[in-house]
Amino acid sequence: MPRVGIRELKAHVSEIMRAVREDKARYIITHQGKPVGILLPIEEEQLDTLLIQAAEGQADAELAAELEELSQEIARSWKERKSAVELLSEMRR
Repeated sequence: MPRVGIRELKAHVSEIMRAVREDKARYIITHQGKPVGILLPIEEEQLDTLLIQAAEGQADAELAAELEELSQEIARSWKERKSAVELLSEMRR
């Protein structure tokens, strides 16, 4: 799969999009040489599935952020000298 930098993509967007649309070309988009995304053709039938998957991914990211915030809140109010892992380990003995 060919790589295209953001500047090159911007300069040649019409040509690149034509290749994606007509030739079903796929590109790895790079920023400063590192991959940041993929440009690929989709069929109309695939659109709903892709949108659902994107929404689910967003929900996963929101849940992860919420759990991280809760973790930090617990850490701020933790009064024990031992960590939760140490306390659980002692309970199992």
